[in-house]
Amino acid sequence: MDILIWVIIMALFLASFASIIFPIIPGPLVLWLGFLAYFFFINGEELSVLFWIGMVILTVILIVADIIANSYFVKRYGGSKWGERSAAIGVIIGSFIIPPFGIIILPFVLVLIVELVQKRSTEEAFKASLGSLFGFLSGSVAKVMIQLIMIIWFFIETWL
Repeated sequence: MDILIWVIIMALFLASFASIIFPIIPGPLVLWLGFLAYFFFINGEELSVLFWIGMVILTVILIVADIIANSYFVKRYGGSKWGERSAAIGVIIGSFIIPPFGIIILPFVLVLIVELVQKRSTEEAFKASLGSLFGFLSGSVAKVMIQLIMIIWFFIETWL
């Protein structure tokens, strides 16, 4: 039975990385399902209070990382509030259209259009669009790093 639970835990951890490409998959929730499967079905006493506190903090950072990265880079590259919002909408809709390319292309195009409609120059609109691309990429890198930290910490807690 333990082997089956470990297979499920590993599958959940791998599925959490799919949330990078398919934002509709709740990566943090999938990670937590793995932690809870271990806790309830294998040996919850091995996971320390420090582990649970750390996981709560890292989960909050994981959820906020994407939003902060996208907003930061669109602003940094001269985008408007509407540009920021269109980038967020583009990521959500793009996850359903030609994944994973939709979540890269659609926000870029939407920000470009929104900025041009607001009478920005082509150069300014293109820079804001690049900001949405950099925001997505940096947010994705941050999410992968945080998820890896969470998973490695879990294995350290359970195996050492």
